[in-house]
Amino acid sequence: RQPRPSPPPTTHPARPHPHLQVPSKAGKRACAQGGSVARAILDGKHFAVRALTRDVATPSAQALRDLGAEVVKGDLEDKASLEAALKDVHGAFLVTNFWDHLSKEREVSQGKLVADLAKRLGLKHVVFSGLENVQKLTGGRLTVPHFDGKGEVEEYFWSIGVPMTSVRLAAYFENFLTLWKPAKASDGDYYTLAIPMGDVPMHGISVADAGAAILSIFNSPEEFLGKAVGLSAEALTVQQYCDVFSKTLGKDVRDTKITPEAYEKLSFPAAKELADMCRFYQMQQDRDVALTHRLNPRVRSFNQFISDNLGAFKGL
Repeated sequence: RQPRPSPPPTTHPARPHPHLQVPSKAGKRACAQGGSVARAILDGKHFAVRALTRDVATPSAQALRDLGAEVVKGDLEDKASLEAALKDVHGAFLVTNFWDHLSKEREVSQGKLVADLAKRLGLKHVVFSGLENVQKLTGGRLTVPHFDGKGEVEEYFWSIGVPMTSVRLAAYFENFLTLWKPAKASDGDYYTLAIPMGDVPMHGISVADAGAAILSIFNSPEEFLGKAVGLSAEALTVQQYCDVFSKTLGKDVRDTKITPEAYEKLSFPAAKELADMCRFYQMQQDRDVALTHRLNPRVRSFNQFISDNLGAFKGL
């Protein structure tokens, strides 16, 4: 976000807006977060938005442009384009995407580059989509690269004195449309949900609902600068997630009671990482449901989210 000259009256009110820089495309998950934040900021009409994207011709980039954002071409690994995007901005929302390249080192490098530029250009408030450094917190017992890199970036921002708030989102409800979608059981007419959480509740939130909460953080820098804020709509046990599915879909959905030890042996590349993530979730989940509802009073429950996405389950 940036203090910018007043735009032409045909596109914005005559008063000047501070300007927020938001990445609008850096992989599917990052695009979802960036798009949610950009739309919320534009709806709030207090800040103008400059959205950074690798491809300004995509439908998502055009949609933001139609809503009033300035869309510019850039990349989190291109210093020149980043510097141009951050020039004269008041603040920025930063989301990196480990899953775009599966490299913790690249994610850390991207985050540190933005931090260095934010420091040099004098940004007043950066909101970073961070997570805990699990490897550090557990003394190396657990390794969750898509958490750990973000944790390193958090620490770096604060260590060099950038005014930054880290928002740590709970598990995305959107994961239940893909990775954690109920699967047909091989031995009967029912479906199963396999998440290695035992009976410990797991926090969750729709990424689409994060944008309004993050806008509230931008609007209250005196409360949130220098802090890590955990966002969550609610925390449910795996059995409770199954109960919501069963009631909403009219299907029998059951908890497999899978253990982390069994989960990490499943045949997909991130199985060990996600097993360690759930081990960490069983140890600690610093997410604040009450605060999240204060920041976004319209945040949806899991039941509301599934009801809004019934089309994703037509094949069950």
